[in-house]
Amino acid sequence: MRFTSATRLIEDAVRARAFPAAAIEVGDATQPLWQQAFGRLTFDADAPPATQDTVFDLASLTKVIATTPLLMQQLERGTIALDEAVQRYFVQWRDAFQARATVRDLLSHSSGLPAYAPLYQSHHGRAAFEREICTIPRAYRPRSTSLYSDLGFILLGFLLNHELALSRRFDALRAQMGVVEDLQYKPPSQWSRRIAPTEVDPWRRRLLVGDVHDENCAALNGVAGHAGLFGTAAAVGACARHVLQVLDGRTGAFSQETLRSFIARRTEVPGSSRALGWDTMLPTSSCGSRLSPRAFGHTGFTGTSLWIDPDRGIYVVFLTNRVHPTRSNEAIRHVRPAVHDAVVEGLGGP
Repeated sequence: MRFTSATRLIEDAVRARAFPAAAIEVGDATQPLWQQAFGRLTFDADAPPATQDTVFDLASLTKVIATTPLLMQQLERGTIALDEAVQRYFVQWRDAFQARATVRDLLSHSSGLPAYAPLYQSHHGRAAFEREICTIPRAYRPRSTSLYSDLGFILLGFLLNHELALSRRFDALRAQMGVVEDLQYKPPSQWSRRIAPTEVDPWRRRLLVGDVHDENCAALNGVAGHAGLFGTAAAVGACARHVLQVLDGRTGAFSQETLRSFIARRTEVPGSSRALGWDTMLPTSSCGSRLSPRAFGHTGFTGTSLWIDPDRGIYVVFLTNRVHPTRSNEAIRHVRPAVHDAVVEGLGGP
């Protein structure tokens, strides 16, 4: 079997309780090459086994599966401009330095916004979130560094939400990418038996099954620019194949030129590995050390990841519910790079 080493690593991780459930899909621009599920939906001995139909809370994969491609489309339609000041779109925005933050800065996590703010504790809904994010104290001068922050992507979700609900925009995008099912915000009750539970949440005081794990997203009714999507490994894989097909020159939901500009590392931000929406490969990345230097991808807090390697022409979707029953379990940090390295080995890579 080509992926024996990767299989063994994931099985060992389940036994070591790094996560109860996992699903992986490796593929190229035309088809999946390996699909497999591991473990059970929870650590209970009688919990249902994970399958290829298991739905995971994708967390921050929402940023690159929904928000980023939707913004790419708006850029091509001329309704947004990457180098336009954030204040043009959000009049309450306050720049703390002479340098003005732009939409490009929000996409590359270099706008000056702090890493995190528990807005859900005292705010609910768009108006309250928008006002707080626009006026929150800045952590650094725009473009002087990159600091990963959900807050900028919450604003980017609002930017997409002026004319049409974000979830409806994503439904249209999903159809354009050829994803017909098993990927959406606010999963229906019919999915509940195959959704991998996340945390026993101290804020909501219950086990989360089908309710978004991210608290700020929950305070935005489960639909946001930074989190909220649920889906299967196969559905995420279909999105990845669409990206590879566009890079190969096929017509898609966005142009090859736009896509290439979004997956290129932003070199003018010191020390940053960030592109626009996407992260890029470093030897210390979650994707391990064996993907090509032009690989790009993203992770999600719940234990999800997607990496695409345009030079090898492959993608790796690796979904888990590592936050079950508590987010304090961070064993996946060691598992993810090892799995990606083993996948490359299975593909015959150096």
